[in-house]
Amino acid sequence: MEHNFTTFLYHEEVIWITAFTLGGLLFALGPIAIVYLLMPRQTRQLANKTSQFIECGMDPIGDSWIRYGVVFYLYALIFLAFDVDVLFLFPVAVAYTDPQFDSSARNFIEIILFVGILSLAVVYAWIKGVFKWERKTYLHR
Repeated sequence: MEHNFTTFLYHEEVIWITAFTLGGLLFALGPIAIVYLLMPRQTRQLANKTSQFIECGMDPIGDSWIRYGVVFYLYALIFLAFDVDVLFLFPVAVAYTDPQFDSSARNFIEIILFVGILSLAVVYAWIKGVFKWERKTYLHR
């Protein structure tokens, strides 16, 4: 009698595992199938642009082998630094409302130091001229 009960439970788990696996595959492969079914066909042959490279459906401007400025990466790093800063400040804001922690000046000074050190990174980048954005010109062929 007990053997049938465990077989029944195992059978139900296999159904759930199969359902979640099929759902995951549907979420992964579904958008690819939808794009394949809805994409326009033979538009490059109609415009006589079969030998031209495609960049997001627009005509390319200039050479594709250009050097990106380091400014892009520096902006990304500064964004990540302050994004992490905000993520660390959310638990602190919750802790300030908790009556278990006393609202002493030490806690406030620690938060000011944390934000201040991250702000020094922005000041340093500003002094080094990271935020000066120079417009690039492209050669048209």
